Amino acid sequence: MRQPYLLFPAAIIGATLLVAGGSPLAASAMDGRIEASARNSYNFKTYLKDDSIKVESSAGVVTLTGTVAQDDHKSLAEGTVSGLPGVKRVNNLLVVAGEQPQEHSDAWLCMKVKTALAFHKNVSATATEVSALDGVVTLSGSVGSEAKKELTGEYAKDVDGVTEVRNDLAVTDLKPARTLGEKVDDASITAQIKTELLFRKSTHALATRVATRDGVVTLHGEAETAAERELATKVAEDIKGVKHVNNRMTLRKA
Repeated sequence: MRQPYLLFPAAIIGATLLVAGGSPLAASAMDGRIEASARNSYNFKTYLKDDSIKVESSAGVVTLTGTVAQDDHKSLAEGTVSGLPGVKRVNNLLVVAGEQPQEHSDAWLCMKVKTALAFHKNVSATATEVSALDGVVTLSGSVGSEAKKELTGEYAKDVDGVTEVRNDLAVTDLKPARTLGEKVDDASITAQIKTELLFRKSTHALATRVATRDGVVTLHGEAETAAERELATKVAEDIKGVKHVNNRMTLRKA
């Protein structure tokens, strides 16, 4: 007996294949998670909150559009997104809005120093006033200890272009207000460390790869000297959210 020929609507066939194969639906869900993770990341909610950034993901390829206040924010956004699970590539189409200070000008140095201080847990960018004249940076404000004053000066002095630091920070006995611990996601930690290493004169040339899992940072790559390797560890340890640093960098052979 001849078998009857059954006709199925194309929409039903397409839906069946979509569910059976799973990949288009899975990709869509993954892209949604990437976009949500970027918006909810510590860096986007803290340092980039006043910027206008749109995140769109398609099969793991993320496109960033919109405007940011400064060039550092553009690279920080890209670095944060590129570290999210499932991201294959980032197309950074962000535009820096407004007039920007000339590179290595006094205004540029002030901006760089403030950004460098912002990432660290043992210094305060908000409590530190920064001014510059002909490459000489002056720090004023107050800190809670002599050690924090010295550390703030060290970070400022190591910003590319700074020729001298006049550290006028006052050490006070005031206890900082107690705040609830903030959860810093791994992608934000990785992006901050990469940005900080790039800012510093003593580490910007290092071939360093950074990976973070549950707040534990692993550094790979090469350093010229043992001192550079130790400095990379010190920088990473003082980034907000870092619990421990495993430095697996090797010394470059002469």
